[in-house]
Amino acid sequence: MPPVADPLKVLAGDSVTEAGNYFVANYPPFSVWDKGGEASAVDRLGRPGNSRTPLGLYVHLPFCRKRCDFCYFRVYTDKSHSEIEQYLDAVIREAQLLGRQPFLEGRELAFVYFGGGTPSYLSSKQLVRLMDGLRSALPWHSAEEVAFECEPGTLTQSKLEAIRGFGVNRLSLGVENFDDDILAGNNRAHRSKEIYRVWEWLGRTGFEQVNLDLIAGMIGETDATWRRSVAESVRLAPEAVTVYQMEIPFNTTIYKGMRDEGLPAPVADWPTKRRWTQEAFETFEANGYYIGSAYTAVKDSARIRFVYRDKLWDGADMLALGVSSFGYLDGIHYQNHPHIQPYTDLVGQGALPVYRALPISDQEAMIRQFVLKLKLGRLETRPFQDRFGVDVTERWGAELGLFRDHGLLEFDRERIELTRDGLLQVDRLLHAFFLPEHTNIRYA
Repeated sequence: MPPVADPLKVLAGDSVTEAGNYFVANYPPFSVWDKGGEASAVDRLGRPGNSRTPLGLYVHLPFCRKRCDFCYFRVYTDKSHSEIEQYLDAVIREAQLLGRQPFLEGRELAFVYFGGGTPSYLSSKQLVRLMDGLRSALPWHSAEEVAFECEPGTLTQSKLEAIRGFGVNRLSLGVENFDDDILAGNNRAHRSKEIYRVWEWLGRTGFEQVNLDLIAGMIGETDATWRRSVAESVRLAPEAVTVYQMEIPFNTTIYKGMRDEGLPAPVADWPTKRRWTQEAFETFEANGYYIGSAYTAVKDSARIRFVYRDKLWDGADMLALGVSSFGYLDGIHYQNHPHIQPYTDLVGQGALPVYRALPISDQEAMIRQFVLKLKLGRLETRPFQDRFGVDVTERWGAELGLFRDHGLLEFDRERIELTRDGLLQVDRLLHAFFLPEHTNIRYA
């Protein structure tokens, strides 16, 4: 059995926030995806997929009013109306190309996720054109979930009504903080008045689930400002709240300032961010919420679902649509071209715009599912035995035992469950389960 990362090094801890990716979104790390391996993804699309595997779609809409200082996604703030229209043409054209691939034959989309950037940056007219184009090109008839990210300042009541009319049943509102000075200091485009204005409209629009995003540890955060943001979130009473802990990837404006000026990160350390997240979770629990993962609090655990997250973490296929978009095809990670002009040029030539890909082994697929599902805070071991023939409590017995001894989790042969202390720092613990070649390297 191959060795894994040294859990003692993981337990050595982190304190000061340093540059680099903290949040584990996938496995193996993005930095090992092969820019010469795109043929594997194109070839897989050219063969029938497994109709028993759920199929999803991620649509990347990369336009924003401003680029937040902590943002590490592919976004553009300088595109004209005509350039945006050209991009939407390319996305619809790519959807048509995908819709003709044998991988999709006999399959329906189980979930659709519109991310960015800021999907709600588009006008209602542009959104109608995009949705009509996608629905005519792809098997989109009975999706369980259509999720859509929004920035408060880009919304109007009529746009919200249009979005709801498209079948969006989970709206994610990027609030991040309720303090105007903190929003300004992190170069967010919206202010608190826009949050409250949107909330009045949402009450009349009837979305099945509204998720509110917060970030613990933005530049300028204090105990007082954080507690106020949590209290305001409770008062607004969304169906779900997602709490992220601030990280500083290398391609952020914050990191560029750190590098150029030789300064440490201008944000709270990890123990403080974890304390703030814990305080938020305790407050939500005291107000009837259930903690459903390392990041989420939900009001009704029996009704509120995160289909995109749960199916993807359980091995679902996902089509990538748009510039820089990520997807997963039956054991093959892939990403579209990360720059908008080459992306639109390729699609215009009738070519799939795949930029890099990584076929993964059964062992890597097992690790991917294990580390992602552990972020839920609890997992059953039997599915890993059934799907991969692996007893994870034997495979990682030493690591799990060490984490148990440090009060981070409990486990037996049937289940693994993180303690709250473990849940608050799960992303750094996950590296103990990586293969050696995937440790001590850049994540992205």
